[in-house]
Amino acid sequence: MAHLYRSGTHPQHWFAYTPASGWVIFPAKVNGWDDRRKAAGLDPIHLREVPLWMAFNTGLSEDAEAADLRSAA
Repeated sequence: MAHLYRSGTHPQHWFAYTPASGWVIFPAKVNGWDDRRKAAGLDPIHLREVPLWMAFNTGLSEDAEAADLRSAA
């Protein structure tokens, strides 16, 4: 299951943690999930978990749903 985070130090990006990918950062834009990259050196004091639906249209929700369906099969 994916977890979504915001950071006050990176307002134009989302952070996510997924078991398959680990920590990633991606642009807060339409289809931004396609531009994700590994995130390193994260300071948890700046991260706040937010509902997954907040990243609608980025592709994360769709990818997370597909992964959930694959693991349930």
